[in-house]
Amino acid sequence: MKRYIGKRLLWTIVCILGVAAIITAITCLIADDDAAFRLLAKPVIYLYPETETDVEVYLDLDGNLEFTYPEYNNGWHVTAYPDGKLINHADNNEYSYLFWEGTDSIDFDMISGFVVAGDDTVEFLREKLEYIGLNSKEYNEFIVYWAPRMQTNAYNLIAFQKEAYTEAARLEVLPAPDSCLRVFMTFKALNSPIYIDEQQLEQFERKGFTVIEWGGAELK
Repeated sequence: MKRYIGKRLLWTIVCILGVAAIITAITCLIADDDAAFRLLAKPVIYLYPETETDVEVYLDLDGNLEFTYPEYNNGWHVTAYPDGKLINHADNNEYSYLFWEGTDSIDFDMISGFVVAGDDTVEFLREKLEYIGLNSKEYNEFIVYWAPRMQTNAYNLIAFQKEAYTEAARLEVLPAPDSCLRVFMTFKALNSPIYIDEQQLEQFERKGFTVIEWGGAELK
C-alpha cells in the first residue's frame, strides 16, 4: 500500500513538473516572439516633383503602424512642390515630409557593414549619407535624430539595408517617381570592435520626380 501511494505521489509530481515545463516553454516562446518585433524608427518620406503635383503615397508594412504624421488614412494624399513642401489634402496643412513609425520582425541583413567608434558617429554618417545621395537637409535631419542614440556606445555595427527592408515595407507612389532612394540604417551597440566585411554602397542619381526616404532601427 505504501509503495502504491509512493508511486502515485511520484507520478503526480512528474505531471506537475511536466505542466510547469510546458507553461515555461510557451511563455518563453511568447517572449521571444514579442522581442522579435522591433521599432522601425522615424522613416520620413520626401517628395520632390518637377512641378506642383498631386501625389498619393501608400505603405504596405509587414507589421503594425504605430504612429503617422500627417495621419495615414489608407494612404497619404498631398500636393507636392519642387522644394519638398507638402500640402496634405485631409487637413490642408503644410508638412515637410511624411512620417511613420511601425513595428516589424524583419530579418535584417548584417552580413556586411561598418564598425564605427561611437565618437566617430557624426563624421561617419555625414560621409556615407552624402555619398549615398542624401542632400544636406536630409542627412542633417538624419544625423540629429540618430547620432545621439549611437555616439554614447563604445562601437556600433552599422549596415544600410536593401531588400530586407524594402520588401517588408512596400512603398507605392502615384504618379510613379522617376527616381526613388530608400535609406534604412540598422545598428547594434558593441563593447569592442569586431571584424566584418565592409558593405559596398551604391551612389544614387536624382532625376525627374524624386522620392527620398530615410529611417532606421536599433538591433539588440
